[in-house]
Amino acid sequence: MQPSHPESVGSLYAEHRSWLQTWLHRKLGCPHKAEDLAQDTFLKVLLSQASAALREPRAFLTTVAHGLVVSHWRRLDLERAYLDALATQGQPLSASPEDRALALEALQQVDTLLAGLPAKARQAFLLARLDGLGYAEIAAELGVSDRMVKKYMAQAMHRLLLNDAA
Repeated sequence: MQPSHPESVGSLYAEHRSWLQTWLHRKLGCPHKAEDLAQDTFLKVLLSQASAALREPRAFLTTVAHGLVVSHWRRLDLERAYLDALATQGQPLSASPEDRALALEALQQVDTLLAGLPAKARQAFLLARLDGLGYAEIAAELGVSDRMVKKYMAQAMHRLLLNDAA
């Protein structure tokens, strides 16, 4: 079975959709979200360039679906953190659904970019931008030199600028 061919994905879908949806329902606790992520899983398989024969289609589907579940949970965590931050700052929660969606999308993009950084570089960037700490304070917090903090910040800014150029 070759998932890069529509007819192969079609038979994979016919044979395993119900099983995958049940598996996702157990993970998520919501039949509607499970159905959405099952569809997303098969779409991802259809769009992928995988061409090797699948000996274990359920293991393959589980791997793809698990990645989507993790992304879903990460988005929920970001949304919860965003709403908590608004509440603690006394910001009204009356933003339009479109504005909230745009803000969450931007947060997701930043989260994805920062996830690609080494842990200390990510932490240094967040301490500077979110907590307003100076380099000396960040160095003390992370147990590194000021020079290392500068290097971490350069890594973070470089990553963000590369994304802007794309």
